[in-house]
Parts: sequence; C-alpha cells; structure tokens
Amino acid sequence: MKNISPMTLAVAVVVALLVVSNTFFIVDQRERAILFQVGELKDAQFSPGLHIKIPFFHTVRKFDGRLLTLDNQTENFLTVEKKNVEVDFFVKWRIADPATYYRATGGQELVAMDRLSAIINRGLRDEFGSRTIQQAVSDERDVIMQELERKVVKNVAELGIEIVDVRIKSINLPQAVSESVYDRMRAERARVAADLRARGAEEAERIRADADRQAQVILANAYKTAEQLRGEGDAKAAEIYAKAYGQDPEFYSFYRSLNVYRNSFGGGQDLLVVQPQGPFFQYFNGGAK
Repeated sequence: MKNISPMTLAVAVVVALLVVSNTFFIVDQRERAILFQVGELKDAQFSPGLHIKIPFFHTVRKFDGRLLTLDNQTENFLTVEKKNVEVDFFVKWRIADPATYYRATGGQELVAMDRLSAIINRGLRDEFGSRTIQQAVSDERDVIMQELERKVVKNVAELGIEIVDVRIKSINLPQAVSESVYDRMRAERARVAADLRARGAEEAERIRADADRQAQVILANAYKTAEQLRGEGDAKAAEIYAKAYGQDPEFYSFYRSLNVYRNSFGGGQDLLVVQPQGPFFQYFNGGAK
C-alpha cells in the first residue's frame, strides 16, 4: 500500500465513484423509467425509489409521469348539415405504459402530442359529423366527450398513454355563418315586433271603435232625452198659452202683437213696406176691431 502513488489512489477513487453512481439510480414518483441493456429495452416496471443496474452495461431513460396537457389549436369540423363549426379543446393525459410509449413515440413528447391530437381530431370529426349545430352546442356536449373517450381508448392505448379527460372549451360558428345566423335572428325579432305592433294597432282600433260607438250611443240617448224634454216643455208651454188665451183672448192677441212689433222694429235702419190698414197695425189704429 505504501508503494501506491497519490495519483493512482485518486484515479481509483474516481473510478469507484463512477461505478457506484452508475450502479444505483433513483426513480422519482413523478417519473416513469425504462431500462436498456446494450440498447435493447429490458425492463419498464420501476416503482418510485432506489434501484440497481449494471454499470456501463445498463442505461436508464426517464419520462415525465405527471398529468400532461394537450391544448389543441382551433379546428374546423363539419356537422351533419355540412356546416363548419370552430372547436377549441384540450386533453389531459399521462404515460400509462412506458415501454409501449417508447416503442410508439421514441420517447418524444412532441411526437406523442402530435399522434394524440390526430386521434382526438378524428374522433371529434366523427362525433360532430353525426350531429346538427344545435345538438352540438346544446347539452349534448358532455355526451360528445363521453362517446369520444370511449372510442379513442383503444387507439391511445397503442401509444402507451392514458386519456384522463377531454374537454371542449368553445364551439363557435365561422364569422360568415355567425353573421347569417344573427341576420336571421334579427329578422325573426323584427317579424315578432311587427306582429306585436300589428296586434296592438288592431286592439287600439277595436278599443277606439268601441269608444266611438259608446260615445254615439250616449249622444243619441242624450239627444233623445233632450228632445223628449223639449217636446214636453213645448207641450207645457202650449198648454199654458192655450189656457192664457182662453182666459183673455184680446189681451193675448195684444201681447203677441207687442212682441211682433218689438222684433220687427228692433233696428234703427229697418224698412217695412206694409199697408197701414192691414191687420198688422190694428193696435196702432185705435185698438182691436
């Protein structure tokens, strides 16, 4: 031991540390790991904790085992009416089988995302292609998600991943279609408003006609009552006149002549052409004869 140089000892320590560091590896609970033996996949069933491998003969590759998110760009899908809808969705997924995941994607997360997006797109295309726009944007959204998850389970299993959740964030109509829908909605509201106005005008005319009819009835009844009262008054007056005339015909004739004179000579410029010896001037010529 005395003949061992410090340099040799240092090299031996370094080699020992390298051997030890390559003998043990730790798998975090947030990770998935696979073991290769001379480039060939040997094992993929590692629980979280400390594990042993053969230095320089075995290699370990680790993947993110946490819940991952595929936030897809907006895609256009055709409905059963051959109309486009713009769908924005996201997928929650994680690695379920590291060995299958590695064989299918080469361990590349971007490759997994791309293949998963293609599978989900095909599933959504089928789901929207069997529904109308109204069905797609109504309460059937949850049904679409359930059917999609059920249908893509087998395909995503071939990638060694597990779908945890698929959610549609928004379903929108293209701008041109939206404007057309809004135009139809505005036209429908305008039609309803015009119908309500027409009904209001009809009701107003009916009320106005009924009011005019009632006014005419009231005026007719009032005129009838007035004429009845006037007729009764005239009859009463004629009766009084008749009684007065019967009591003193001469005085009654004189009184009526005075009224006639008053009415005939009321104006200062009146001109009356009449014979002085006529009955009209009998009280100017000495009284009644």
